[in-house]
Amino acid sequence: MIRKLCYIGCCVAMMGCSGPSVPEVFTDSKEPPKIYPDYTDVTIPINMAPLTFELDEVADEMIARFAVGDEQIICKDKAQPDVDDWRALAEKAKGGAIAVDVYVRKADRWTHYKPFSIFVSPDSIDSYLSYRLIFPSFVSYEALTISQRCLENYDESVIYDNILCSFEKDGQCINCHHYQQYNPRRMQFHARQNNGGTIIAYDGKIKKVDMRNDSILSAGVYPAWHPWLNLIVYSTNKTLQSFHTTDPNKIEVYDTESDLIAYDVVKGEVTNLENDPSELEVFPAWAPDGKTLYYCSAHFERQDTTVSLVSEVVARSKELKYKIYKKSFDPETMAFGSRELVFAADSLSATLPRISPDGRYLMFTLAEFGVFHIWHHDADLWLMDFESGEVRNIGEINSPDTESYHSWSSNGRWVVFSSRRDDGTYTRPFFAHIDKDGHWAKPFELPQADPDYHRQFMKCYNIPEFMKGLVTIKPQDFADVLKGRGKPVRYVPALGK
Repeated sequence: MIRKLCYIGCCVAMMGCSGPSVPEVFTDSKEPPKIYPDYTDVTIPINMAPLTFELDEVADEMIARFAVGDEQIICKDKAQPDVDDWRALAEKAKGGAIAVDVYVRKADRWTHYKPFSIFVSPDSIDSYLSYRLIFPSFVSYEALTISQRCLENYDESVIYDNILCSFEKDGQCINCHHYQQYNPRRMQFHARQNNGGTIIAYDGKIKKVDMRNDSILSAGVYPAWHPWLNLIVYSTNKTLQSFHTTDPNKIEVYDTESDLIAYDVVKGEVTNLENDPSELEVFPAWAPDGKTLYYCSAHFERQDTTVSLVSEVVARSKELKYKIYKKSFDPETMAFGSRELVFAADSLSATLPRISPDGRYLMFTLAEFGVFHIWHHDADLWLMDFESGEVRNIGEINSPDTESYHSWSSNGRWVVFSSRRDDGTYTRPFFAHIDKDGHWAKPFELPQADPDYHRQFMKCYNIPEFMKGLVTIKPQDFADVLKGRGKPVRYVPALGK
C-alpha cells in the first residue's frame, strides 16, 4: 500500500515542514497524463468531495500538484487531497479552475505531462446521493442494499440491507427507491417475492402497503411521487428476464403487461390511470409544477395466440418501441386528462423521462428497442428543450457504452446518470453540469477516497437519486416493518371522489 502524502504548499513553506515536492529537473510532454478516473478538464460543484486519481500506466513514482494562485496541494503516488485542504482550494477557485500538474518518474527520468484544469462551478450540488448496489448477475438477492453517500466527503451508509429480512431462496428483490422533492424524510421503496410490499416512510413514520388488488394488474413498481400532494403514480408491470450467452446485451428485461395506477398515500386508495391491454405503460415522472404527468408506452398487439404471451413478447422484443406521452393533472380536483404524444422515434425506443426543476428540459434514454436500457450498450441520453422544441443526443456527456438512469439536482444545474463507460459491465454514477444557456460540461465519475476503489468494487450502482439530506431511519426499522403484514389498498374508479 502506498502511503498518501499531501499538504498545502504555501503553509508548509512558511512553517518549514517537509513533504513531497515537485521535481526540479524534468522533461515536458505535450501529451496529457493517463490517469484513472479521467478527471482532466471536468467541471465540479463547489461542494464536491476531493477528486482523487492514480496514474494509469506503469511508473516508479508520481507527483501531482493542485494549485490556485499561490496555494497548492502536492500528493505523492496517488492524488488523494485532504477533504479540508481541498475545500479551501476549491473555495479559492470558485468560478475559475484548479490547475493540475502531473510529474511521473520512470527510472531516473522525470516527465511533466501537459497540465489540465478542474473547473469549479459556483453551482452547488445536493449533499446526498442514494442508489441500489447490486451484482450485475441479478441472482444474489441477499446482497442487495439501498445506500446513501455524502457527496461532500466519502461517507457512505446503508438505508436498507436486504439480508436483514431473509436470504437465498426465501429472499426478496428490493428496488425503486424514490423521494418526494428530494426529501429524505419522505421516501418509498418496493420489495418483490418474499415479504413483498411497498414501504413508505413519511416524516418519521413507516408503513407497509399491500398494493395488490383484483382491479389492478399488479402491485406498484416504478414510482413518481407528486411534488407536494400525498399522491404516488406507479406503473404496474408483469416482468420477465432473458439471459443471453452470445448477445452483447447479456440480459434482456421485458414487460408482458404494464399499466399506470395512482395511489393516495393518506386514504390508501388506488385507481387505474391507463390500462389498455395493447399498451405497455411504464416510467411515470411528474413535471415540477405538479400539473403534468409524463410516462412511456409501447404498442403491442398479439399476432400469434398459438404460443404463450411470454413467448411472443420474447420473440418480438425488438419490435417494442416506447414513446413518451403526457397527461394533464388538476391538483384541486385530482383529475387526469387524456394522453398526449410528446416524443416518438419510430425506429428507436425512448424511456426514463425526467423533467428539469425549471420545467425547461425533458431528459430521456434512447436505444434501438425495449424498455430496460441499462442492459443496452447503444443506450444514450437525449434532451428535449421545451422552449426551442429541439430534441438531440447529448453527445457532450454520452460515451460509446451504456447511459441509462438519470436524475436532476434540485437546482437544475447538475445531472447524475448511470454509465458503463469504464468497462461495459459495471454501472457507475457520473455527474455533468449544465449552465443557464444549456451548455454541458465534461462529466466526471463519483470520486472515492481511494481512486482504485471502483476497479475493485464488483457491484453496480442503480437508480441514482439526489437527496437534500440523510435518511435517518435505521435499516433494522425498515426490516421490521417489511417483515410484517402490508395494509391493503382500496380500489376506487377515480381519485378525489
